[in-house]
Amino acid sequence: MLSIDKSLQFEGLDNFLYATNENVTNTILLVDDEINNLQLIKRALRGKYNILTASQGQEGLDVLKQNIDKICLIISDHKMPVMEGTEFLEKANKIAPDVIKILLTGFTDIEILTDAVNKCNLFQYITKPFDPNELIAVVESGVEKFNLSSSKSLMMKDLKELFYKTIKSISATLDAKDAYTHGHSMRVTLYSLMLASAVCPNDLKFLENVEIAGLLHDIGKISIPQSVLCKPGRLTDDEFVIMKSHPVCSERLVENIKQLGEVGQWVKAHHEKWDGTGYPDKLKGEEIPLCARIVAIADTYDAMTSTRSYRNALLHEVAIEEIKKCAGTQFDPNLAQKFIEMQDKIKEAKDDPEKFYKQYSVLQKLIDKGITGGF
Repeated sequence: MLSIDKSLQFEGLDNFLYATNENVTNTILLVDDEINNLQLIKRALRGKYNILTASQGQEGLDVLKQNIDKICLIISDHKMPVMEGTEFLEKANKIAPDVIKILLTGFTDIEILTDAVNKCNLFQYITKPFDPNELIAVVESGVEKFNLSSSKSLMMKDLKELFYKTIKSISATLDAKDAYTHGHSMRVTLYSLMLASAVCPNDLKFLENVEIAGLLHDIGKISIPQSVLCKPGRLTDDEFVIMKSHPVCSERLVENIKQLGEVGQWVKAHHEKWDGTGYPDKLKGEEIPLCARIVAIADTYDAMTSTRSYRNALLHEVAIEEIKKCAGTQFDPNLAQKFIEMQDKIKEAKDDPEKFYKQYSVLQKLIDKGITGGF
């Protein structure tokens, strides 16, 4: 059973108070079937760390799962009944890969130890009998490594959150240039995420970049004169040429931001058409990046179902029929078909975009979970 250094009650009140000092913040899990070894290790580490113990592998895994947010380092004996230390640490690595792992072993065979290091993602192994001072030094080094890694992860999480909020602010500022496009970028992003989730449900990195591309797909319109952007009537040929420059401007604005990767190419291509008659590069079929093909459908749907300065919003059903009509010419036919199949859910999202955006936003979920991959 789990014990939080209860045995120290037999080692003197002063030791107990020292070991439970409120300033101690790092928690270590000790796993060993021999009580004497546990006591020896605890005495060596007392006062510096909170100690959790387990007498065999499965119990150790249970303790780890129950305290996964607290434990920073595991020390396990090698030879234990039922589940050996290497098997325990290999399973523990799957549960908590960032936790530092140390193996106490009586083996000196280099092949056995190398195999253990590779399988368990060991920080270090210590041969028995061990020198308590050596153990303390290794543990201190391991805890320091864990804390540095955790600090870096927290910093990267904060940076990513700032980055995401900046993108959303830029997107909202752009939409505010035209009263008729208020919320456009957010809705396009939502519909894009819904469609992308249907075709690539397990590719989190792709979905993350789809969300960024959706938010920034029209960022190049910052360079378009207000008189053109908000003109209530039909654009002249010259004005239309100016308007068509915004995808290229979008790419230029984001292409030098390392974290955005391929997003610049994607936003540039969101007005390309499946039959090759789009702009700016007249790309055709699968030459058009998948994300751009997704955003193209979402962008068109939102444009049709939103009131603009030159016309009233179309009904959802009318917009769906138009997408069906343009499948294979303007739109990727497979993506268009998938969007049509989702039309009831799309209509729900159109009627309550903020609710559905919270549900589909990959970036917000990454931030909430503290995941910083790709940044």
